[in-house]
Amino acid sequence: MATTVLELPEQKVILTRVSWETYSRLLAAHEGSPGTRFNYDEGALEITVRSLEHERFNQTLSTLVELLAAELGIDVDGVGSTTFRREESAKGFEADASFYVQNAASVAGKKRIDLRIDPPPDLAIEVDITSPSLDKLSIYAALSVPEVWRYDGNSVTIYVLVKGNYIEADTSKALPRLNAKLLSDLIEASTLMKRTEWVRHVRDCARQLIGG
Repeated sequence: MATTVLELPEQKVILTRVSWETYSRLLAAHEGSPGTRFNYDEGALEITVRSLEHERFNQTLSTLVELLAAELGIDVDGVGSTTFRREESAKGFEADASFYVQNAASVAGKKRIDLRIDPPPDLAIEVDITSPSLDKLSIYAALSVPEVWRYDGNSVTIYVLVKGNYIEADTSKALPRLNAKLLSDLIEASTLMKRTEWVRHVRDCARQLIGG
């Protein structure tokens, strides 16, 4: 029997006047379900069903963080699309990928992260290859995420949190020496190279950064 895999487009829907209790029930009902992401902002709930293209770019960015951090000698703790939320702020997010870097030791070994007592991830990654809906930067800012990388299908933009607002930056603070142009170039290279060749290329670039 032949199996056909269909590449479906990314789908988004926004519901308004959604209570925190309803949001919490939806999270519980979909816990562990891959491909669906929930972002909540004071009653507005965005539900995203991610596409194959989205997931490929997300995987590439996550792999980039792991490879570059390893070559630069920086420990990172990847927590994927873990749900982070605070009822007091009426906000919650599930990034495409998120990492603890500077605060990795603070959450090491924890099975649950509670933003009332634990720090937020040091780096969140957003893949926005379709028109964004909710202003997710405002959610990240309210929950004090220090840095966000946003990829729009062409390039990476780095945002760092300064006095409660994000400003665009050329260089990452979570992973020093990495800049937006290098990240964008490496993602483009991933679409042109075989995977193993690309991994070697990423490592070579990281070593050049160290040497430079």
